[in-house]
Amino acid sequence: MAPPKLKRNFPPITEYNGTSSPHESVAADLDGTLLISRSSFPYFMLVAVEAGSLLRGFILLLSVPFIIFAYLFVSESLGIQMLIFISFAGLQFDAIELASRAVLPRFYAADVRRESFEVFDRCKRKVVVTANPTVMVDAFVKDYLGGDKVLGTEIEVNPKTKKATGFVKKPGVLVGDLKRLAVVKEFGDELPDFGLGDRKTDHDFMSICKEGYMVPPNKSAKPVPQERLKSRIIFHGHFIQRPDPLNAAISFAWIPFGFILSIIEVYLNLPLPDLVRRWQIFGIPSPQEGNQSR
Repeated sequence: MAPPKLKRNFPPITEYNGTSSPHESVAADLDGTLLISRSSFPYFMLVAVEAGSLLRGFILLLSVPFIIFAYLFVSESLGIQMLIFISFAGLQFDAIELASRAVLPRFYAADVRRESFEVFDRCKRKVVVTANPTVMVDAFVKDYLGGDKVLGTEIEVNPKTKKATGFVKKPGVLVGDLKRLAVVKEFGDELPDFGLGDRKTDHDFMSICKEGYMVPPNKSAKPVPQERLKSRIIFHGHFIQRPDPLNAAISFAWIPFGFILSIIEVYLNLPLPDLVRRWQIFGIPSPQEGNQSR
């Protein structure tokens, strides 16, 4: 039987002194906790474009106002379900897995928060519990953070076509009490020594840990030097900058404009190197480079 939820206040991660209890095990949230950013949108955008298409990414961008409304005023679970459906529906599972393994780590690695990583890395058994799809974060957590397991949302895949349906498997999106139940199932009677989270919906699983620490939002939080991670980062993909909604909007707006500038550079022989270089934000060579390659 799962232990009852214990409501209590949690000190900030800055109060962790490194010696208060044995460093045996930890259960930590991802977005806003192990990562500086609290938003998972950029990573869904990366999967939508890399495993899908620019059109899918554009549809996801247009859906942002509706996703935010659902997340804030209906439920966190519904907002994440919308992200999953728009980003994944109809994509081959293998393509999602490949994009998550080859493209996402570079952007995740630049966003790892130092204070929480120090606690996470000290523990022998390291588990990440997240609302994000397991397939998105599993490779990064294990290969770059040294995690042992990811407890995340499991996406539904059509067994015949091997394509994601856009829906999730039971029990659903892993938020709130579902995170607690997942931690209880994973750890059994030996519950984690540390619970790390950044929002109220993390209190459910943090309350059953021996110690819990909140990771409050901090714009000046420092990332972990990439040499501290467990593997070397290799860049793949089209995006140069992390595609948060503003960067993604600028990138999509630049596509037709950048193409026009590329044509002008080639046919009018105007020196526009700095502007045309921006056309490569999606990894597409300019017409001039295409001609030179021939």
